[in-house]
Amino acid sequence: MKTAKKINKRLFDIFFSLSVIIFLSPLMLCIAILIRLSMGKNVFFRQKRPGFKGNPFVMIKFRTMSDAKDSQGNLLPDKDRLAPLGNLLRQTSLDELPEFFNVLKGDMSVVGPRPLLMSYLNRYTSDQMRRHDALPGVTGWAQIHGRNAISWEEKFDLDLWYIDHQSFLLDMHIIARTIQKTLSRSDIHHDGCVTMEPFMGTLSSSY
Repeated sequence: MKTAKKINKRLFDIFFSLSVIIFLSPLMLCIAILIRLSMGKNVFFRQKRPGFKGNPFVMIKFRTMSDAKDSQGNLLPDKDRLAPLGNLLRQTSLDELPEFFNVLKGDMSVVGPRPLLMSYLNRYTSDQMRRHDALPGVTGWAQIHGRNAISWEEKFDLDLWYIDHQSFLLDMHIIARTIQKTLSRSDIHHDGCVTMEPFMGTLSSSY
């Protein structure tokens, strides 16, 4: 992306994330209190994720799962730890509101490929790695075209399309469609899973 476009995108990220944080701070405070009362003192979920060029940063979200463990001390599967409040937060995407602090800091953008797991970095093809040629986003082209209801390969193809075609007007379109999809709570789950099965690598010869 050209320097002027990068500057404009960064300025928009600052304006948009700051606006969200200011106007939705009462809602975020209420969510934090409800999480504290229902799931304990750890209100936020923090995890290291790959950012621009794969460099790690700590992403922050509202906590949606308990720390319930089995008799051997191992964490229960996600579906057994997802709290009712957490499920509601995920369905409405409210769990992702704290990510706007990451945007304000510069670790993320409002729009871009979603930041996945550090462990996935060595599982990507060289072409799939190009999804890290832009800052990761709170929402993205893949999120408005299926989110967790499409395959990993389809998701990565959409991420790469965004990398090659990103623009201000495209970002505005993605934001508008994201709001629409959030209100309709569509494409939250994948084949009955709480979120999506882990990405183990692409085996298709097309890659």
